[in-house]
Order: sequence, then C-alpha cells, then structure tokens
Amino acid sequence: MSQESGHATTRPPVLIDLALQGGGSHGAFTWGVLDRLLEEPWLRIEAISGTSAGAMNAAVLADGWTAGGAAGARAALDAYWRRVSRAAAFSPLQRSPVDRLFGRWSLENSPAYLAFDLMTRLFSPYHLNPLDLNPLRGILAESIDFDRLIRSPIKLFVTATSVRTGRGRIFRNAEISADVLLASACLPTMFQAVEIEGEYYWDGGYAGNPTITPLVRESDAHDTILVQINPRERTDVPRTAHDVLNRLNEISFNSPLMKELRMIALLRQVADPGHGEGARWAEMRIHRIWTDKLAVFGASSKLNAEWAFVSMLKDVGRRSADQFLDHHAADVGTRSTADLDILLQEC
Repeated sequence: MSQESGHATTRPPVLIDLALQGGGSHGAFTWGVLDRLLEEPWLRIEAISGTSAGAMNAAVLADGWTAGGAAGARAALDAYWRRVSRAAAFSPLQRSPVDRLFGRWSLENSPAYLAFDLMTRLFSPYHLNPLDLNPLRGILAESIDFDRLIRSPIKLFVTATSVRTGRGRIFRNAEISADVLLASACLPTMFQAVEIEGEYYWDGGYAGNPTITPLVRESDAHDTILVQINPRERTDVPRTAHDVLNRLNEISFNSPLMKELRMIALLRQVADPGHGEGARWAEMRIHRIWTDKLAVFGASSKLNAEWAFVSMLKDVGRRSADQFLDHHAADVGTRSTADLDILLQEC
C-alpha cells in the first residue's frame, strides 16, 4: 500500500470520473485497476464512461456499488470475470499445445482460431452466426440487475456506434440494457449489428473509446482517470496481414479519444477561466493508468479468457494502479498528471 494510501482514511473525499477503454479479455487489466482503486475510500466515483469491455466493467461496478458499496462492486467484478472465464472454457478458440508449452497467451497458432479468422474475412456474421448467439448475453443477465442500475448513484455513459450514421450514441443509466452493452462491444466481423429502438449499432470504439464529452458536461468531478488498454504507439512496423489489421484497429479505436484529449489541451491554452463550457473542458484534470505489457500479447489474446490469463491481467492492473497511487495520489484533485500538451505537437 502506498504512503498516500496509508493516510487515505484521513483524507477528504475527491470526486473522480473513470474513462474505460475496450479491448476484449484485456478488459481484465481494467478489472485489476478498478479493484485497486475501490480500496481507496477517499476516491469517490461520480461517473464512468465506458466502451465495449470498458462498458461491461462500468455497468458491473455501478450495479455492485449500488448493492453493497465498494465491497459489493469488487465482488461483482470478480463474479463477472469468473463467469466470463467459465464460458470461455467451452469455446473452440483455445490455445494450441505449443502455446501452452511455451507460456504464450495468444491464439495465433490455434487451428480453430486460424479457421475462424479466415472465415470472418470471407463471410459475414449473418452467415457464420445466423442465430446471433452471444454467450455474453447470459453472463450479463446473471451479473447485472438493470432495474437497480437505474438507481445507481454512479452515472454511466456507454458508447455504441450507429451503423446508419457512423456517429456515436451515448446511453445513460436508465437506457442501459444487455442489448446496449452488447452493442457497445459488437465487432462487425464477429457479431450481427444490435438493434435498439429501430437503430442498429456496432462497437462504440469507432466513435469513442471511451467518450470524454459526457464526463465534462454531466459530472461534478474535475478529475478523470483514463484506463487505457489499446497501445497508442508501437515500435515495430506490422508486416503480416493479421498484424496490419490489428494496428489499423488500434489506431481507429484510439483516434476519437485522442481528438477529445487534444481539444482539452487546446482549450487549456485559450479558454477564458471560469466562463462557458470551454472553461469546463480546460479545468479537467486528466490522469492515465496503462501498461506496456498488454502490447506484447497480440490481438488474438483478446479472445482468450482463460482464468489464468485474466487473473494475470488483473494482477498487472492492480500493480499499475498501485504504481499510479504511489506516484500521483497527492495530485488527484490538484493537477493533471497526463501530459496532454504533447498532443498539440502532433497537429
């Protein structure tokens, strides 16, 4: 436990928002981060914006918090990821014996995964999965009381992308259902578009991963902790078709977030302090929890939900959050710790 954490019981509460990226089973890293942050009584979660796996984590946390406070939220997240892992045990997408032997977590040598990957490039999910089966639907029904979620003191903002317009839609507590969460995580090559109120939606990462705007406009907190899963930078140039597609997805899923963070950096320089919405953007304090360890696993590992893997990612997330608290607990509520000005140099 950090030095700041040791004095947490005497520290006045600080309102924070959470911004949670998506990334399949890599969302277990976010689970670890949340599990660690929930141990700090001085951190009061006002709102969460989440996309895909980030939306799942957000909804489970908010529902668990409503039922039993921080302890309830931690227990709910643990139960959710255990259910995900149990369901994954029956999936044909498993690591190959060679990968298991050498301790590799990717599925790129799995015959079932290679066949599936090829099929998704040739056929749409309307042909591959005509019954639109998704094991997450049952898991969400077991994990979240959506009626209770409406009463949660934590504001939720879940992003999905309209197939028709290409724009993102933000769903709030009273609108969130299993369909909304599945829509936020709907990869177009794997699942049929999810219909909600006559509109069809794909993964929210194309429009906001996650979306920062509602945290600025509808939350009383001035500190946002971004839990980032998708690597923003890679040192190696992708050379295989699979790696090229993976890097394209990473760039496209990070792009909306980078634009919003760049706007915050710009408004800090030009906004009139204390006046208008621009000032509200400029007053946001941004923090980031991430790890470079996720980049080494490869895209296919996002479909690997073995308990050993998600448990390891949870531990990495807890350590990353602990390091953040060790270095920046005193900064939360005082100043930003994420360097956003570097984004202005990229314009």
